[in-house]
Amino acid sequence: MERSRFRRLVQRALQSLPAEISDRMVNVEIVIRREPSAAELREAGLPPDADLFGLYVGTPHPERGDYQLTLPDRIVIYQGPLERAVDPRDIPREVAATVVHEIGHHFGIDDERLDELGIG
Repeated sequence: MERSRFRRLVQRALQSLPAEISDRMVNVEIVIRREPSAAELREAGLPPDADLFGLYVGTPHPERGDYQLTLPDRIVIYQGPLERAVDPRDIPREVAATVVHEIGHHFGIDDERLDELGIG
């Protein structure tokens, strides 16, 4: 898939968020990369050959105290693993699910709870 189309899918997922969510996403950078680095896989607790669709890097909302003058949190979406693991017709849905999943981490929701909510 062309990079520009993949980027539009991520933007569409962000634009579809309810205002009460998007309005609270302050100081968050959304990054699109082809592949996760070895360091990012380690950070996610995954083996070197794992498919990682997205990664949240930052301090989740519930853990923030005095949160001024800090670098932005990052949500990284990885194009390559998504394209390899998902049928091309399902990529838009999976991109949206990945974006929502990582935003969930931004708001302090862990993987277990995201699975319970059907956003695993």
